[in-house]
Amino acid sequence: MPWPMLLAVVLIGLIPGIQVQADEIRPALLDIKEQNTGLYSVTWKVPTRGERVLAITPRLPESLELLGSTTVRTLPGALLENGTYKNNGDSLTGQTIAIEGLSALQTDVLLLVQLQDGTQHSAILRPASASFTIPLQASKLKIAGDYWRMGIVHILEGVDHLLFVLALMLIVSGFGPLLKAVTAFTVAHSITLALATLGVVHLPAAPTEAVISLSILFLAAEIIHKQHGQFGLTVRYPWVVAFVFGLFHGLGFAGALSEIGVPQHEVPLALLMFNVGVETGQILFILAVSAVLAGLRRLPVTLPQSSRQWAPYAVGGIAAFWTIQRVVDFLPDPLA
Repeated sequence: MPWPMLLAVVLIGLIPGIQVQADEIRPALLDIKEQNTGLYSVTWKVPTRGERVLAITPRLPESLELLGSTTVRTLPGALLENGTYKNNGDSLTGQTIAIEGLSALQTDVLLLVQLQDGTQHSAILRPASASFTIPLQASKLKIAGDYWRMGIVHILEGVDHLLFVLALMLIVSGFGPLLKAVTAFTVAHSITLALATLGVVHLPAAPTEAVISLSILFLAAEIIHKQHGQFGLTVRYPWVVAFVFGLFHGLGFAGALSEIGVPQHEVPLALLMFNVGVETGQILFILAVSAVLAGLRRLPVTLPQSSRQWAPYAVGGIAAFWTIQRVVDFLPDPLA
């Protein structure tokens, strides 16, 4: 059965690119808030890649006039621009906001609009739909669809979350136990995501990310123990382990979601659909991995039994790298 070694080779090949902070959602953000009648605070947060700023620019309604100049700050992985605008028209309702240059890039822009009367609108602008016309009333269906897609994108781009699910697949035997473990993982991260988003629970991002990478390292060790006939906690109670670590993964989701915000008038709906999107992405990932492994098992190639040991060591190596990297990030600099 060649799939363990092939899987290990793929995982090892990922190492040069795993400097990524896997819990970070990286769309741009355009936040427009009406402070007083006719005065708007506009925040534009655009991701950076190294020293390069993504070449996208918001095109605001023509009735908005900049007062003074904007302030620009450089953040880790992003450029933040703030400005105050005066509205020379009656209302923003019916006016169009667009993102220039978006059609040439593979990124999204989260648009949030909050008016003084409490009306709020949110939309996710994409290369295929780079503009948004402010309606009289926000559509619940559109908010649900946007945050469902955001959940799918986040889990499929969250390498550490996927690696945790992959490790569960390698250690848990049988569809039933795997389904229970993945469901427990989903329930747990849904709980902490909701609590953190509502402000009930808060943990610093860096230690949370370190625990997430440690959870993957723990599962890698459990796989190795199973290969040597030692049945650890994950083999005996996979749903318990998935639930406990899922609580920390949920805090990671919350940290990423806080970067883009949740429409305050539709918090329950946005959270629910984001979680549904995460679960959808997990199912798609499990189905894809299962299909690949099923195909690899049919290959007319026989490899030594020792090749099975490569996969957990590759998973553990990546997780150990992440752990060291993330612990160093939140330790005090001795030279400072």
